[in-house]
Amino acid sequence: MKIARLFGAAAAAVMTTGALVSVAVPASGQDLLNPDIVPAMQRDLGLTHDQVLTRLKSEDVANKVTEAVSATLGDAFGGATYNAATGKAHIQTTDAASVGKIQASGAEAEVVKFSARQLDSTVDRFKALDATAPYAITGWGVDSVTNRVTLSVLQGQRAAADAFLARSGVDKSSVTIVDATAKPTLHANIRGGDAYYIGGSARCSVGFATTTGFVTAGHCGALTGGGSLTGSNGAALGSWITYRFPDVDYAAVRTNSSWTPVAQMNNGTAVRGSSNAATGSSVCKAGSTTGWTCGTIGAKNQSVRYSEGTVNGMTATNVHSAAGDSGGGFIAGNYAQGVLSGGNTSVTYFYPIAGALSGTGTTLKTS
Repeated sequence: MKIARLFGAAAAAVMTTGALVSVAVPASGQDLLNPDIVPAMQRDLGLTHDQVLTRLKSEDVANKVTEAVSATLGDAFGGATYNAATGKAHIQTTDAASVGKIQASGAEAEVVKFSARQLDSTVDRFKALDATAPYAITGWGVDSVTNRVTLSVLQGQRAAADAFLARSGVDKSSVTIVDATAKPTLHANIRGGDAYYIGGSARCSVGFATTTGFVTAGHCGALTGGGSLTGSNGAALGSWITYRFPDVDYAAVRTNSSWTPVAQMNNGTAVRGSSNAATGSSVCKAGSTTGWTCGTIGAKNQSVRYSEGTVNGMTATNVHSAAGDSGGGFIAGNYAQGVLSGGNTSVTYFYPIAGALSGTGTTLKTS
């Protein structure tokens, strides 16, 4: 039988050549999109049918431009976002002399104070202090829109963030303290569902098919003791290859011969590969509780402090999710982005697919 697939991905499909980057626009790029994606994006992003298709095509181009330009800029790369208003990549640099070259590639350019590596270094310093960080701090991570690292703290607990920031010794001008409405929670669910079960009671969502089974969220195994696995039909599913949580949040399952991993999501959307879509790009997710929901990619390299432990290197989105969606995937176009970890009522985080695949030693199933 075919295993139910609840995956995620991002859009990026153009060819790049030239000194900085020369972009060729793909003919369509959306021929493998399942029809469910378009109405979901219309509903959640407030777009018309034609606007959805236009946006996905422009995101394809913008993401490939960003990949090529960032490699050329090296240490001068400050970050990148997708500008939905113009349909272009918005690329930041610490080198004013690179502005013309960035614009020549078809992207918008902005000179900023901090390089992406500097911001990532600040995140690394916070990560090193995670064990002693106060409970009120809910996470931290790079915000490519503002060229700063955000430090999130529960409302009314600003003093805790100020003290933590002072103790870290980082450049305070590189950090913005923001209020969090609630502590993030993991989206595993200890009740029945229609995705896959752990130990006969806990429920999570399948992520992406691999050549040997599938990837999902690590906390689904770690917080349940790695119990026996059954599918939505009650049949034995297979066995854990590995699961890791906290610090990271990924797991892999090797399915048995009764299940056939296929390179598509549970609504038929084909999975062509994986990519790292820019902040501001549209993204959709499939989960066993809330189904298909869409939004945009937010800040990256986020450290999220769950009560059960901190997970680093995640990506924030404004996509709606709920308990039981854990492990489900994010997709824009036909390219995998990551597996759902958790969040709160305003933000959902996913762990990047590249790290999940390399950490589990598995290979994405693609068509």
